[in-house]
Amino acid sequence: MDPITLTSERLRLRGFVPEDEDIVYTHCQDPAIRRWTTVPDPYSREAATFFLNRLVPDGWRDDTDYSFAVEPLDGGPLFAATGLHARGSGVWEVGFWLAPEQRGKGYMAEVVRTVAHWAFTGLGCVRLIWRAEVGNTGSRAVAERVGFAVEGVQRAGLLHNGTLRDAWIGSLLPSDFGLPSPVPYLPPREAPPSVDPRATAPETSGTVGPGA
Repeated sequence: MDPITLTSERLRLRGFVPEDEDIVYTHCQDPAIRRWTTVPDPYSREAATFFLNRLVPDGWRDDTDYSFAVEPLDGGPLFAATGLHARGSGVWEVGFWLAPEQRGKGYMAEVVRTVAHWAFTGLGCVRLIWRAEVGNTGSRAVAERVGFAVEGVQRAGLLHNGTLRDAWIGSLLPSDFGLPSPVPYLPPREAPPSVDPRATAPETSGTVGPGA
């Protein structure tokens, strides 16, 4: 697939270009981005060049990773990034980072809603997952604001800078956005309350048998 452009109320999500190197490099010096995302740490010029000239175009060409630069709809430099990463069988994973001076304005939730809607309507996604290292409360707040159901903790779920770390994981389904799923989904019926068989057994007198 060739890179596409998505828009939301305030933002434009466009494909990255090599000319974004300076600003990507600058944003990725932020300690929080290096600490909580999977960008290399330290983040070098070579890392920015490799991301923009190899990882981004290869992902679009191979239909495995779709990366977007985020900028104001009314003009201005990019200040965030997001991406959708194929996880097989109609499952995609969303990732994102945001420049520190733009935090607290609701931008990241707007971005994630936009790419989630495209995943469901344009990619045939049946389940969108979000993961973040346990303790990354900012990322979790975004996910919950968008509507992800936090399902639990994956032990050693994320590899970052050579170290495995526990990860929160959540999911978003097309139905959470009021959209049909490409594949029917049948949630399990609620199980009836369990009954202790001893509570309904008739009382008898006599000796206690083996195994009682």
